[in-house]
Amino acid sequence: MKTIQKMYEHLHWANQRILETLQSIEGENPEVNRLFSHILFGERIWIARLQGLDSSRLPIWSEVDIAVCAELVRQNEESLTTLLTNITNTDLDKIIFYTNSKGTEFKNSVRDILTHVALHGQYHRGQINSRLRADGMEPVNIDFIIFSR
Repeated sequence: MKTIQKMYEHLHWANQRILETLQSIEGENPEVNRLFSHILFGERIWIARLQGLDSSRLPIWSEVDIAVCAELVRQNEESLTTLLTNITNTDLDKIIFYTNSKGTEFKNSVRDILTHVALHGQYHRGQINSRLRADGMEPVNIDFIIFSR
């Protein structure tokens, strides 16, 4: 559980660093905002699934501005912190059944879902950094080791 907790501390830190960078950019970058909101909507979907709620109608890709992203960052951090505070090592092996947006049913352990969410966000934050660099901006250093220092 300690490793998962640390992964989520890093997730929140990395989301906040990306958010602050995107807020500081003059003008909107629709593709970067779309990638960032995808990370955040994905987190919302998995939070709902872990809470036993229907996530099939929640958006996964959406055109939103940075203000909406900022609110999602806040909401997701609050929800995930609460979820992780109340979870036990035994809960990590619990199987969650859920339906995706296409109506297909799946099942995964809480441990696998939590791992997926952390890795999914890191993948797309890397894509954001690639887009920032392509636009002549400095990428955001979100390496885990930097966080750990």
